[in-house]
Amino acid sequence: MKKMIAGASVAALLGLSLPGHAADIAAGAEKARTVCAACHGADGISKSPLWPNLRGQKEQYIAKQLKAFQADTRTDPLMTAQAKALSEADVANVAAYFASLK
Repeated sequence: MKKMIAGASVAALLGLSLPGHAADIAAGAEKARTVCAACHGADGISKSPLWPNLRGQKEQYIAKQLKAFQADTRTDPLMTAQAKALSEADVANVAAYFASLK
């Protein structure tokens, strides 16, 4: 029990989702289409060297970066504004969507 509590605490601090809290990949795909695609490409492959490819990135990595933009611990004029407009569910869903693309 102590290990579960410790694991949940660490996950919460890192902004990671725990197993059992499944993200909605379909909702992530829709949000990515309307919010992310202009810069990161409809398929997660950016058309510009200015923006990273998101296709196949690790889910936790994407979520961590979005949360860093939301918390102003990572900044970029475009990304900070985009990330701050995302709900917690949006972050989880978008991260799951891009991670699902191989």
